[in-house]
Amino acid sequence: MGADHNRPAPPAPPRVRRVLVATVVPLFVLTVIAAVVLWPRGGGPEVDGGSPVPRYHGTVTRVVTEECPPQPETPEGGGPGVADGPCGTVTVRVEQGPDAGQQVETPIPTGPGAPTVAVDDRIVLVKLTDPADPAASTYNIAEHQRGAPLIWLAVVFALAIVAFGRWRGVAALAGLAATFAILLTFVLPGIGAGGSPLPIAVVGSALIMFVVLYLTHGVTAQTSVAVLGTLGSLVLTGLLGTLATAATHLTGYGSEDATTLSMFRGDVDLHGLLLAGIIIGSLGVLDDVTVTQAATVTELAHANPGLSRLQLYRAATRVGRAHIASTVNTIVLAYAGASLPLLLLLTADSRPVTEILTSEFLAQEIVRSAVATLGLIAAVPLTTGLAAVVTAAGRTAAGHTAEGHTAEGHTAASRPGPADGGDVPAARTPGGGRRTADRNLALEALGGGRAAEGFPDDHAPTHPPAGRPHREGGTDTAW
Repeated sequence: MGADHNRPAPPAPPRVRRVLVATVVPLFVLTVIAAVVLWPRGGGPEVDGGSPVPRYHGTVTRVVTEECPPQPETPEGGGPGVADGPCGTVTVRVEQGPDAGQQVETPIPTGPGAPTVAVDDRIVLVKLTDPADPAASTYNIAEHQRGAPLIWLAVVFALAIVAFGRWRGVAALAGLAATFAILLTFVLPGIGAGGSPLPIAVVGSALIMFVVLYLTHGVTAQTSVAVLGTLGSLVLTGLLGTLATAATHLTGYGSEDATTLSMFRGDVDLHGLLLAGIIIGSLGVLDDVTVTQAATVTELAHANPGLSRLQLYRAATRVGRAHIASTVNTIVLAYAGASLPLLLLLTADSRPVTEILTSEFLAQEIVRSAVATLGLIAAVPLTTGLAAVVTAAGRTAAGHTAEGHTAEGHTAASRPGPADGGDVPAARTPGGGRRTADRNLALEALGGGRAAEGFPDDHAPTHPPAGRPHREGGTDTAW
């Protein structure tokens, strides 16, 4: 979850770290306490789903097709028809169960969604027993085995992430595992046990955010700013979702899945489940935006230390606007892709367009997209403002150190030069001129180069401010 938009960030001064710790740690503790209070206890109400049908693995060894038999005449007076094909038998070698190693015959699967089988296909068989005669049983093909292809896909997925991201890719995989662990052990069991979906979703999303962001991006001031921006945007998204669903009178019964769930689990609050889905769905995009904005402010301040807090905010916000413009389209396309069958159904609907748009099942998709987008837009100024304040405060604290004495006992302004028998300035060392030129080009591209601040290009200072490392030597120091 999230993208790595940052390079190693310089460590924040102690005063800034103390403020961030005093802000983030209490929020994390409150999140953990809320998770303990809301943690599911007991398995919830039992659902009688009947005895499961036995399922066994097998391999197709033979497929015989034949002409389908004629159907009887229809009551409307039509002539005899032909059964929908294909017709014939499939011979399968059973690999599990009491008939393991034997060859059994099953009819070729037919009907909507039926699998198409061929020789050597690995399939799943279901064993059906005749209620009148328990000794009589038949096999039918249910579906293909998908375990091996999914495992290989997961292996390729993990290798690609690690090969490209290296250790950061390993951290991303660990964050993904933590996300699934929180969803499967806290969020879903909590809602299934009859808990209120909205607070469970907010607490679960906050847990995911803390674990994944710090695990993936490191325990730094920059990550803490992204955490605060994400948490504030999540709370705002929850409030907006509550208001929007109340104003549009959504019940949560806008999909066939929700209706089916209500038949089996009548204790689940579908309205709250709709809000929970909006919050959890927004989290994956929110953390990408907040990390990007925090990293952008850090990069701008590092490239041009002369930028003020307001200038940092304005420049980073311009980047955020471009990011939001593309991300909004991403959200809409994500929801559209997940709802393609619904959209195709709407094209065949003969009702007026206004009636279709205001129906429950489409209105809830509109609310999902709109609320997620509003929360995303709010994340940009919130995170950018926090990052600008933290970065400017850190730069001010570092500036006091720069004015003091160096380790050799000289101040930055009184360091002896060549004429005094001192060391050669860094700008005159081999390669120093090239680094100075690169720096000037970067500053001019940002519109606030050193030359514009009164430093000639050939006399631009090459030593970074004290407390801030060179771009080539930046470190991602933990708190």
